[in-house]
Amino acid sequence: MRRFPVFSVLFLVIPFIELWLLIKVGSAIGALATILLLILSGFLGMYLLRHQGLATLAKFQRDMQAGQRPAKSLLEGMMMLLGGLLFIIPGFFTDLVGLILLLPPTRYLLVKFMLKNGVVSVGGGYQHTSAPRSSGTDIEGEVIRRVDDTKNSLDRP
Repeated sequence: MRRFPVFSVLFLVIPFIELWLLIKVGSAIGALATILLLILSGFLGMYLLRHQGLATLAKFQRDMQAGQRPAKSLLEGMMMLLGGLLFIIPGFFTDLVGLILLLPPTRYLLVKFMLKNGVVSVGGGYQHTSAPRSSGTDIEGEVIRRVDDTKNSLDRP
């Protein structure tokens, strides 16, 4: 028997939670105040995403220049992107989840949990070497000559 996919549950449950919260908040503070609060939360989310996004991009670049794997920076960046998308969706529940993903302390704890418990893998198929980094316009690489390239170059005058 096939299990019911998690995303299907999320797509069914989250809209009902959002509607319930909108009705509760709207009846408590009024419709206009609720709409203004949703607009304000959208601007807050965009501000946090921009501010934290630039900081995470700088951290990612520092990790790359130091020759370290930027796994934490990449995870933080993905969480911030998801948090920003959740802020775009009107509703208080998605704003709360987006805020959790955008705030540095909670994002740090989530990344730490994900890396520690193997939710994501840092490894990969690449072997890390500690070769000295070149500077200036030098480009490191390797040349692979195929057999058919050699035959064609010999036939030419």
